[in-house]
Amino acid sequence: MNNTISIFIKQKRKQLKLTQPQLAERAGVGLRFIRELEQGKQSLRMDKVNQVLDLFGSELGVIKKIES
Repeated sequence: MNNTISIFIKQKRKQLKLTQPQLAERAGVGLRFIRELEQGKQSLRMDKVNQVLDLFGSELGVIKKIES
């Protein structure tokens, strides 16, 4: 997982004064998932990442490579 996403989620969670268990509950994902997400685990389900990002008005998406 991109370290930028991990940092973004952790910062947003702290701005909202949420604990990891509170964020997990609000996002409908497990606490272990939140911990792995904030630690930058490389293989996480994008749909679950989007569940968390949705709380912050954000989402992951496909970025198409532009051929030169």
